[in-house]
Amino acid sequence: MSKAMRQMLERSGRVGIARGEAACEPASDEACGPPLAHQGTGSAKSKAGPGGLLEAALTRQNLQAAWKRVKANKGAAGVDGLDIEQTAELLRTNWTEIRHELLQGCYRPSPVRKVMIPKPDGSQRELGIPTVLDRLIQQALLQVLQPLLDPTLSDHSYGFRPGRRAHDAVKAARSYVQSGKRVVVDVDLAKFFDRVNHDILIDRLKRRIDDAGVIRLVRAYLNAGIMDSGVVVDRHLGTPQGGPLSPLLANVLLDEVDKALEARGYPFARYADDCNVYVGSKKAGQRVMALLRRLYAKLRLQINEAKSAVASAFGRKFLGYALWVAKGKEAKCAVAKKPLDNFKARIRQLTRRSGGRSMAQVVEKLRPYLLGWKAYFGMAQTPKVWRALDEWLRHRLRAIQLRHWKRPKTIYRELKALGASEDVAKQVAGNCHRWWRNSDGVIKRVLTIAYFDRLGVPRLS
Repeated sequence: MSKAMRQMLERSGRVGIARGEAACEPASDEACGPPLAHQGTGSAKSKAGPGGLLEAALTRQNLQAAWKRVKANKGAAGVDGLDIEQTAELLRTNWTEIRHELLQGCYRPSPVRKVMIPKPDGSQRELGIPTVLDRLIQQALLQVLQPLLDPTLSDHSYGFRPGRRAHDAVKAARSYVQSGKRVVVDVDLAKFFDRVNHDILIDRLKRRIDDAGVIRLVRAYLNAGIMDSGVVVDRHLGTPQGGPLSPLLANVLLDEVDKALEARGYPFARYADDCNVYVGSKKAGQRVMALLRRLYAKLRLQINEAKSAVASAFGRKFLGYALWVAKGKEAKCAVAKKPLDNFKARIRQLTRRSGGRSMAQVVEKLRPYLLGWKAYFGMAQTPKVWRALDEWLRHRLRAIQLRHWKRPKTIYRELKALGASEDVAKQVAGNCHRWWRNSDGVIKRVLTIAYFDRLGVPRLS
């Protein structure tokens, strides 16, 4: 933690354990355990004394953990233009006043800064970037609320929850299909984060959190507005993606639908606003789809009919994965077509033969993308696909290498230096202008898999 942050917290005073501060050092961005007791009935009630949850969020220990997380996430500046270090300077002088405003309920969050992020299909996703100060406050609040609220959420919800990830949702979906539920009700919500009704969300939060200070602050963040091209636009709907609190609030709102599905005994998996329900027939699937339309309508949310369907579980994708039937009617995972196409498009971009980059520079850019993609899609049970992708990638890299060597004499000399035979070196050098065709021939005897391993190119297979 920066010196500025430590000084700021020391000036504000340490709130003791009796007021809600955890007694153990937190191991991550979350509190080390639920700081307050909660009921086992699906609601959570504050018992933190006069300051309640808000004062617990503003303890020294909790703020230290929040600042560490915000600093690690880096991220861009908000509408105030202040980065991490500049915000630390601001906190050094103004934190006492900011803390007082928070506890008195008169703090006013800054509007979020609108940023449009391009998606692989050419469309754009809107993000709202809060100021670093507001990210700190939201993160501190999240660390107190999440241990309290998370145990009340459905076990079928996997998105943005501690100890859960997308892989768990995919594994659950595969197990449902393997059990015989081979029809999926695939539901996608239309612009979910832009259409969250503030009044309904606050009502659902009040049912779980009996703390006026927290409710007031959450409402202030929802109403903070968004700055677009220098103009602040009021928002009466939506919880912009980009703030630490947004995913938790989304789970609180959608948990009502989860509990309704659970009460009816339907097997399902939800990750954020992406929900798949598994049934035994299309007729049953149509009934579930009608039920979901009614449930989402109560929350003033709309199903994206173009992306939603009742169909075979083997014809739909879920979180980037698709299912296929192996021998013995076993359901297995594969990378869905769209993310596979996006992967190839990105690899083509990173391995363009023009650009004047050395092979080391190409590999340096390629390596983190390949490792990240492999980590996420490592559950795919398609060894032939992995081998084909590896061969295609090495083909492109050999073409880059030939393009770099360019002239016949250079190609001949470099191949000989790598241990190529006279015939192979002459054959490759003689076809030096046919980059793509030449890079898939006898040159593979020289630029082998081991050669690319030494360069640091990760294998997918």
